[in-house]
Amino acid sequence: MASLVFSFHNPKATHSSIDETLTLKRTHHHSNLNLKTHHMLLKNQPFSPRTMAATPKNSRALFRCSSSPSSTTINIHELDETQETLDVHHEDDRPLSQVWREIQGCNHWEGLLDPMNSHVRQEIIRYGEFAQACYDSFDFDPNSKYCGTCKYQGSQFFEKLGMNHFGYQISRYLYATSNINLPNFFQHSRLSKVWSTYANWMGYIAVTTDEEEIRRLGRRDIVIAWRGTVTYLEWIYDLKDILHPAHFKDDPTIKIEAGFYDLYTKKEKSCHFCSFSAREQILAEVKRLLDYYRDEEISITITGHSLGAALAIISAYDIAEMGVNVVNDGGEMKKVPITVYSFAGPRVGNLKFKERCDELGVKVLRLTNVHDMVPTVPGIIANEKMQFQKYLEETLSFPWSYAHVGTELALDQTHSPFLKSTNDPSCAHNLEALLHLVDGYHGEGRRFKLVTRRDIALVNKSCDFLKGEYGDENKGMVRSSDGRWVVPERLVDAHRSDTAHHLAQVLGVANLPLEAA
Repeated sequence: MASLVFSFHNPKATHSSIDETLTLKRTHHHSNLNLKTHHMLLKNQPFSPRTMAATPKNSRALFRCSSSPSSTTINIHELDETQETLDVHHEDDRPLSQVWREIQGCNHWEGLLDPMNSHVRQEIIRYGEFAQACYDSFDFDPNSKYCGTCKYQGSQFFEKLGMNHFGYQISRYLYATSNINLPNFFQHSRLSKVWSTYANWMGYIAVTTDEEEIRRLGRRDIVIAWRGTVTYLEWIYDLKDILHPAHFKDDPTIKIEAGFYDLYTKKEKSCHFCSFSAREQILAEVKRLLDYYRDEEISITITGHSLGAALAIISAYDIAEMGVNVVNDGGEMKKVPITVYSFAGPRVGNLKFKERCDELGVKVLRLTNVHDMVPTVPGIIANEKMQFQKYLEETLSFPWSYAHVGTELALDQTHSPFLKSTNDPSCAHNLEALLHLVDGYHGEGRRFKLVTRRDIALVNKSCDFLKGEYGDENKGMVRSSDGRWVVPERLVDAHRSDTAHHLAQVLGVANLPLEAA
């Protein structure tokens, strides 16, 4: 199997210019939707955040749900005349390039969440779409020999998902071994002949390569996106509240949940895809990219949903703890900022872990639905809401003490007029529903009003949450040259050939006994 190179024979090569005249036909990057036509109540049509400023505020039009190979038209009608009296949405007219550090959380998003800053809303949704791309590209089909892989090669990833306009390129894929104590999280094929016995695709690392997007962002951005679970919540029951010392540095009191630790650090040397642990893959690739772009303004942004949100926080802590984000800028050492956009994530580690993340300057914005059970675990007994948690943890060595990291933006599904009342826990945990809530949130006590043109029908991609009747099927099949619908053969990308070299630099061991895949 060829090593993962993608377009990084020349990492500074740029995309063709971004199409600034995106049509409403591409309202989102998600492919392979097959939604039934349905009338919905909505005043402002959903749209891509990148085209927000250029579109009339009061437009009422037809839009298309992004769909491949076919699209479905949904008619948009007014919710009611009282929409005209909703609080006015105020745009932050400062260029993002001038305020990106603030938007990325350098001041813990103080004053930017209530009322909701327009740049913050756009960035939350944008990074949420990077996380959603992990679901849209993952093969969940147990009848496929490629179950557990990404459907697309890295060089075609953003193109296949309709995300070329984001201006990023994949630099590597991430894999983990399923031989750990989170069996309900991994997907396996029922077939005897499979692509790998041990591995599951876990996400990707990408970097901004489009010069126009770099100018808009004010820096080159490295994004790390972790896969979670769409509606399959049984993995929660695998969490035993067992804390494991991280051992990324010498302090054994910094601990993370044992299942998360195993997923992040375990490897299977006999497997071509997980001969390096997910941790080693992350550290090596971030080191490589920071070395390559050492003379530029750069940021590291990590995102994930569900269990992927836990991995996002762990990898952010690891990068900072190992000092990978400390670079030499003209003889002066500086820290590349690390930001995590966590969607519906569980608690990750103990209070000591939370405090160390704060000390290292890792910025975390946690997006939650107050009706979602996942952010309440583990640590039901002792958590950050307990007044004497520090005493319990340090003096009494209480073994089940957990604490959330960062700043929370808690949203409420009942505030959206488009979502129906349901007791289905998977609906409350759904990423697309959470992005929908972000889209309509303006601040505490302010009325729900959608701002961006994200297709509301996306909420129903993996759950039945919208008022109305929708359907969605995706068999992952394509039409062959002879007209038959078949499951395509697929090349599966593995490690870069220089992974061991860059990992050795991170760990400071010249002869690290690791073999490249």
